[in-house]
Amino acid sequence: MRGVPAALLVLLSAGAGGVESADPCSGFSWNVTRERAVFKEAPQKIAAGASPADAPVISPDRLYELALVPYSQVRFATTPGRNRSAEGRAGLATLSLSTGGVYRIALDQPFWVDVIAQGSPIHSRDFQGRAGCHAPHKVVEFSLPAATPLTLQFSAGDATTVRVAVLMAPPAL
Repeated sequence: MRGVPAALLVLLSAGAGGVESADPCSGFSWNVTRERAVFKEAPQKIAAGASPADAPVISPDRLYELALVPYSQVRFATTPGRNRSAEGRAGLATLSLSTGGVYRIALDQPFWVDVIAQGSPIHSRDFQGRAGCHAPHKVVEFSLPAATPLTLQFSAGDATTVRVAVLMAPPAL
């Protein structure tokens, strides 16, 4: 196609499908419509706790931006599920739910998240993450109890902040 600029040829050959596949967040196999919507909101900025006693309370269905502290300064409720050198960042938050069920914890960074109830970790049901996506980057599912204080531990990452949202998972089809 003599005379057609190379950039135009690239756009024409990409077609509509090429434009969609450029979105790194489109690769989730779960329906993350609600998570994506919450991540478009302005976050509430708070400092993450360095111990369970000073961990801030977060609520479901809201976006938070937690300012993290050096990993070596955090006193975790239990040993994190992923080991990390003391060079990274970490922090804690607390959560209590009025309704138990399957919840998703969505993060904009590749941090490890543990949920602790009554001194014991609650194992995740499943997770998904997408490289290059930060709205969200990672979504982890947990079966969480109602009316039980929960400690969320964020670790094994390097960013100074992490955006986090807790949402009830959509019903299984």
